[in-house]
Amino acid sequence: MPLRLAIFVSGTGSNARMIIDRFRERPEAGVEVALVVSNKPGAGALAMATERGIPTLVLQRKSFYETEDLLAQLEHFGVNFIVLAGFLWLIPSYLVRAFPRRMLNVHPALLPAYGGKGMYGIHVHRAVKAAGDPESGMTIHYVNEHYDEGDIVYQAAVRLDPDDSPEDIAARVLRLEHANYWRVIARIAEGELGVESDV
Repeated sequence: MPLRLAIFVSGTGSNARMIIDRFRERPEAGVEVALVVSNKPGAGALAMATERGIPTLVLQRKSFYETEDLLAQLEHFGVNFIVLAGFLWLIPSYLVRAFPRRMLNVHPALLPAYGGKGMYGIHVHRAVKAAGDPESGMTIHYVNEHYDEGDIVYQAAVRLDPDDSPEDIAARVLRLEHANYWRVIARIAEGELGVESDV
C-alpha cells in the first residue's frame, strides 16, 4: 500500500521540504506527503507546504493531549504513516497506539547518546562539542511514548574536526539527515525495512 505521510514539524522544515521534493521527483516510490502538521502557527514549514499545494494543520496543545480528535483529521487526509521532522512535543499514547511502527523520528545525534527531554537542535550539538566527541551523526527511529527511546532503524555518522563549533556540527549532521531520511522512508515503502547503520 502506498505511504501517505503526515509530516510533523515545529520550525522551518528543511527535512520536510527535502522529503516532499524528493518523492515528487520519484512518484514510482509509492510515497506521497498528504499533510504537514505543526504546533506553531508561524512555522516556516507551513508556508513551504502551502507553496507546494500540500494541506496543513496547526495543533492546539489542549486538543492534542486531552482529546483524540487528531486521529479523525489524519484519517480524513488518508494518512497511514507519520514522520516527525523537528517536532518538539512529546507524542501522546493514543497516537503511538494508532500508528505502531508507522511513525518515525530523526534525532541529530547517535542515540542513545544525547537523547531525552530538552535534547534537540543546537542543545544536542553544544553537548557533543562540550564532550569533545570525535564524531556525531543522526538516528532515525520509531516513535514510542518517550523521547528518543523507540527502536533504531538507521544511523549514520560523520567525523568532527576539533575546531568545529556547535553550528558547524549542526550543519554536518543536517546534511546527513537530508541525504538519508527520505531514503529510509523509501525503503519502508518498498518493504525493505531492517535495522542498519552507517556508524
